[in-house]
Amino acid sequence: MSPPGNRQRRGGELIKDILAEALIRDVSDPRLGFVTITDVMPSPDFAAATVYFTTLTKSQREPSRRALESARGLLQSRVGRAMRTRNTPHLEFVYDTQQDQARRISRLIDEVAPPADDAGDAEE
Repeated sequence: MSPPGNRQRRGGELIKDILAEALIRDVSDPRLGFVTITDVMPSPDFAAATVYFTTLTKSQREPSRRALESARGLLQSRVGRAMRTRNTPHLEFVYDTQQDQARRISRLIDEVAPPADDAGDAEE
């Protein structure tokens, strides 16, 4: 898959901003935990967009995904109205695992790296 072009990147950022505002103002689903929209990858023709999100805790992942799926129509209409493109993107919500992977890698590095005190002593 080729990297997104400038138009796609700008469109993804716009969709991200629209969704963030709509989640705050328009969605009051109790299943929706503390959700952060981390990235949006629209298709070149803006007919579809993959929306990546994270939650504060693991237990909020699935209920939040279901809440987002339930609010899809409302969110798509907000995006369609704001973007004024030929297509209103069909939104697909996917949990973003990059933060989990980064925490895991950081934990692994901490396990194999010497403590900071020992590193300073070795240089002397």
